[in-house]
Amino acid sequence: MTFFSRHWSTYRQVLEHDLMEHGALTAALTGTIDGWLEQRGPGAPAPHALDLGCGDLSLLPPLLRRLPLASFTGIDLNGAVLPLAGEALGPVPYPCRFLEGDLLAWAEAEPEGPPMDLLLSSFAVHHLQEPDKGRFLRGCRRRIAPGGLLLWADVFRAPGESRDTYVDRYSARVHSWSPLEPERQEEVIAHLSQWDHPADPETIVKEAEAAGWRWQWGWRGQHRAEALAVLRPVQQGRP
Repeated sequence: MTFFSRHWSTYRQVLEHDLMEHGALTAALTGTIDGWLEQRGPGAPAPHALDLGCGDLSLLPPLLRRLPLASFTGIDLNGAVLPLAGEALGPVPYPCRFLEGDLLAWAEAEPEGPPMDLLLSSFAVHHLQEPDKGRFLRGCRRRIAPGGLLLWADVFRAPGESRDTYVDRYSARVHSWSPLEPERQEEVIAHLSQWDHPADPETIVKEAEAAGWRWQWGWRGQHRAEALAVLRPVQQGRP
């Protein structure tokens, strides 16, 4: 088994056994998008959507297939997952493309085409270092359409918690994931120890507000880690 195949096999086990509360998160994500579409009204233009760090789309295909989108774009740094994403989504009645690329680079690039109405990112932004998260939020604010929505699903630290304490706490949780073999548990821990940099929730909310976003928690998991942040662009002259 190749490294990619083994890594993705472990990831799928995490999903299938709901070890990171993807079920509740997906329900919250779905409810938030449905509510947003209802607020836009039946006469609103179909929204352009983009998933930053789309992976293989995980649990989103059933939702994406029924959304009345003008277009959908998935971007991921790992080009090997993009064919899996396209296969998982299947045929949809709107233009769809999957691109290999970096989410921060996309946020800071010069816009091409219409601004995005709906930005999604699931378990990807926490790989950015702290200063880069602020750059990401500022870049996305520049590229979102008025009345748009940024849905940021991710892991976050507890307020005031250090990264080291978070890593220790999450590692202990991974050791309780009995559906995973011990060897795979250690692979998960090695990955998060090296690559995960979850934001402090209080700090990142202030950064988001300074970048022109209004922040709301759409859902928070039971382990003080997984959460859904709902960000709406603040329009000039409006609260």
